[in-house]
Amino acid sequence: MSPTELVAVFVSALSVWLTGCRVVWCWPVTLVACLLYGIVFHEARLYADMALQAVFAALACYGWWRWQSAEHHDGLVQVRPIEARSLWFGVVLSTACGAGAGYALSRLTDDAAPFSDAMLSAYSILGQVWMARQHIACWWVWIVVDLFYTGLFAVRGLYPTAVLYAVFVGLAVTGLRLWRQEAR
Repeated sequence: MSPTELVAVFVSALSVWLTGCRVVWCWPVTLVACLLYGIVFHEARLYADMALQAVFAALACYGWWRWQSAEHHDGLVQVRPIEARSLWFGVVLSTACGAGAGYALSRLTDDAAPFSDAMLSAYSILGQVWMARQHIACWWVWIVVDLFYTGLFAVRGLYPTAVLYAVFVGLAVTGLRLWRQEAR
């Protein structure tokens, strides 16, 4: 357990909580969390998750831009359902990319858990894109992904991060509930 990991845990939890509350400032907080977790995952040899932090940083900029134009007069963001076609396209594309990246990581690196690392990273990107687009379905992705990440991080000895991801499951359930209320 490193001091960087402990700060990353706090900043990440704040980011998810702000996202569930539909506050635009969740995105700059996410940028800080990405930087911190990039360092943590490099040290743990979880390279797909390390690279994922760079993708998340780019998606945080995209989300920040999208959410600023979607704010209500009360400063909160509108939410939207996802079309079936977009849902299935995202799931199939994420599965294919995750499988391909897992194969590459297993052959080219010493990644500690190449297929789990890659699949969870692919689905995390999907969840982040859907979150930036204000799709309620992002929370379902996060619930499943965070459950699996909790186990992966526990196995890798990243116990504060494993606890954080268990908390993320609860925050994702809360985010789903809050976004559903907003959609009504």
